[in-house]
Amino acid sequence: MTPFDPAQYLPDDLLARIRERAVVHDRDNTFPHDDLDELRAAGYLGILVPAELGGAGLTLADASVLQQRLAGAAPATALAINMHLVWTGVAKVLRDRGIDDLEFVQRGAAAGEVFAFGISEAGNDLVLFGSDTDAVPDGDGGYAFTGTKIFTSLSPVWTHLGVHGLDTTSPDAPKMVFAFLDRDEAVVTRDDWDTLGMRGTQSRTTDLRHARASADRVVRRIDPGPQPDALVFGIFAVFEILLASVYTGIARRALDLAVEAATSKRSKKTGTTYANDPDIRRRVAGMAIAYEALPPQLAALSADVDAVVDHGARWFSLLAGVKHRAVTMAKSVVDDAVLVAGGSAYFSRSELSRLYRDVLAGMFHPSDPESAHSTAASAWLGPVTA
Repeated sequence: MTPFDPAQYLPDDLLARIRERAVVHDRDNTFPHDDLDELRAAGYLGILVPAELGGAGLTLADASVLQQRLAGAAPATALAINMHLVWTGVAKVLRDRGIDDLEFVQRGAAAGEVFAFGISEAGNDLVLFGSDTDAVPDGDGGYAFTGTKIFTSLSPVWTHLGVHGLDTTSPDAPKMVFAFLDRDEAVVTRDDWDTLGMRGTQSRTTDLRHARASADRVVRRIDPGPQPDALVFGIFAVFEILLASVYTGIARRALDLAVEAATSKRSKKTGTTYANDPDIRRRVAGMAIAYEALPPQLAALSADVDAVVDHGARWFSLLAGVKHRAVTMAKSVVDDAVLVAGGSAYFSRSELSRLYRDVLAGMFHPSDPESAHSTAASAWLGPVTA
C-alpha cells in the first residue's frame, strides 16, 4: 500500500493560496468560495468516500491529519469543510460496520455535492439526544421539519442539510428523527453571521418552515436520550475528532509563527535573537510540549474508530476529552504565541491576531467544558446518586 501523503491532497501551493485568501474573508466577512472550488476540484470533498464509490478511500486518521494541515492555512475554511466531512465520516463509520444507510451521502460527496450539519439549536444542551425542532410525519414515510438551527456552517453553498427533530405525534412517539433536506424555499438562511472569529465559515441561522425530507432521506427514527445507535456514535466520534483536529492545526500554526518570530527578531539589549532569551525559550518549549501531546491522541482515537475497536461506554469520555484538550491546548498555545511575537501581534493585520480570535470559537462547539467534565466524571465515578 502506498504511504499516505498529506501533500497529495493539500499541496503547498494550494495551502498558500488558501492562507492568502483567509485574510480577505476574515476582513470582509465572506464565504471562501474559491477555497471550496479548489478543494472540490482536488477531490477533497470525497476523501472519506470509498474508492469504489468515486472517493479517495482515506481513513478517519488520514482526514484528521489533513484537517490539521488545512486549519494551519485557514481555520475558518477547515472548520466549514469539517461539517461536510462529518457526514461523509459518519457514512464511513456506518459502512465499516456493515450499514449502508448513507451511501447516497458518499456518492453525492464524490460528485462534488456539499453536505451541511444542521443539528445545533439555541439552548438545547441535549444536542443529539433531544430537539426543539418538530418532525411531523407526512404519511408516506417522510417528515416535515419546523424549527430553528444555529451555527449552520457552509450556509451559502450547501446542497443537502442533515437535521434532526422530535416526532411527538406517531403512535410510537416520541422518536428522534434524523434526515436530509434539499435546499428549497422551506429552508430559510438568515444573513446574520457577524462574529468575532471564524468569519469565513458563514455559519448562519437556518429556519426550517415545514421543510420536507422524503422517505428515502429519513435515515433514523430512534428513542430520545443517550443510546448505542451507530448513527449517534458516528456523529459524535467524527464530530469530536475532526473538531479537535482543526484546533490542533491552529495550535501548530501558532507555534510555527512563534518560532519564526523568536528566531527572526533581535534584542537591542543583547544583540542576539530572542530565541536565545531563556524566558522565550521556556515559553516556546511549553507550547511545544502542550501541542505535541495532541496529534498522537488524535491518531490513536481515529485509528480505533477506523478499526471498529469497542471501547463501550468509555467512547464518549474519550471523544469528549480529546476535543476539550485540543481546544484548551490551542487557546493556551495561541495566547503564548502572541506574547512571543510581541506587540505586532495585536494589530488586526497579524495572522496571530486572527488565530487569537478564531481559536475562541472552540469553546462553543459540543462537547463544551461542562459536558466534557460531566461525561468524564460519569465514566470514572458512575452516575450521580441520591
